Amino acid sequence: MSTGNFKHELFGQFARIAKAMGSGYRLEILEFLAQGERSVEELARLVGLTVANASQHLQQLRQAGLVKNRKVGQRVFYRLAGEDVVMLLSALREVAERHLGDVRGLIEDYLTVKDSLEPVPARQLLERIRSGLVTVLDVRPPEEYAAGHLPGAVNVPLGELEKHLDALKADQEIVAYCRGPHCVLAFDAVARLREKGFDARRLEGGLPEWRLEGLPVECENS
Repeated sequence: MSTGNFKHELFGQFARIAKAMGSGYRLEILEFLAQGERSVEELARLVGLTVANASQHLQQLRQAGLVKNRKVGQRVFYRLAGEDVVMLLSALREVAERHLGDVRGLIEDYLTVKDSLEPVPARQLLERIRSGLVTVLDVRPPEEYAAGHLPGAVNVPLGELEKHLDALKADQEIVAYCRGPHCVLAFDAVARLREKGFDARRLEGGLPEWRLEGLPVECENS
């Protein structure tokens, strides 16, 4: 086999990954799976697809080696094939932000207007957690929190935030986080908290990015 043929075949294999990621639905599915294992039915509901369509997208991701599955009775559960898939998603996001004006425009129109302050870097937040200087709010759904969360984080889903305001310390900074740097849940939580007079900021990234830095994660049953 000539070098040219080898490279053509090799890059063709690389392209399988790019092709599998060439769908907004599949990228959204990968973001949900970065929070923890999910069933096909759960993913379909979260992404807004029929179970049949979600299954088709998941099959393409599985064939490209990006996800793995297991069967429990009649249900099929999916998970990411490895933390390197999160790295791939992060790289894709960073390149898109840097080179696509449309991406920057969407972020400006939908997210920056809610919170233009710089987010808190992960390692800085860990130091503040260990010093007891901050309250950390995980505003994701309970099942995602149970699968893994920042040390000492309190789970307050966005829809329940108003009911928990009295339990928050008014004299302590609050840092909220959710699924990732573009997850609107944390932006909305910070905006609402500031309206109520709290000193609130966002974490830079979400739980998947926190894990990538090798920082400690707690589980509900740990």
